[in-house]
Amino acid sequence: MHTVTPDAVETDPLAVEAQLCLAVSAASRALVGRYRPLLAPLGLTHPQYLAMLALWQHGELSLKELASLLELEPATASPLVKRLEALGLVSRRRGSADERVLVIALTERGRAMRQDAVGIPSAMLADLQMTRATLDEIRAGVDLLLAAVKRATADDA
Repeated sequence: MHTVTPDAVETDPLAVEAQLCLAVSAASRALVGRYRPLLAPLGLTHPQYLAMLALWQHGELSLKELASLLELEPATASPLVKRLEALGLVSRRRGSADERVLVIALTERGRAMRQDAVGIPSAMLADLQMTRATLDEIRAGVDLLLAAVKRATADDA
């Protein structure tokens, strides 16, 4: 892996190793790859795991709420939910107050899977050999980046 030198950015702003987008993209792919062996026994992909995390935390969510929590468009979250339903982990139903709202809820099997997944975060910490504090710092930086991108996108609208 090449390191970014301060001169690289000043000398050539298009130097590949100086691009934040490359670092974030590569880190994302590598991190998701590290989850695969932990998720394989559950039969979940990483996006499915994220959806299950949201549902384990909140119980039930509308499709719109779930998509928002996962930083997805509802049209992207919908097939994800359908696959979780096919696995018997969630159920979908229309909202009682508003039939346009699609409510996603855990099935008994989906609730039970939480126990099988509870060790995944600590396993990732151990795998990465990083402290919780370091990961929290990285998360805070990524959150700042995401907020800046959302602001810029909103300014474009």
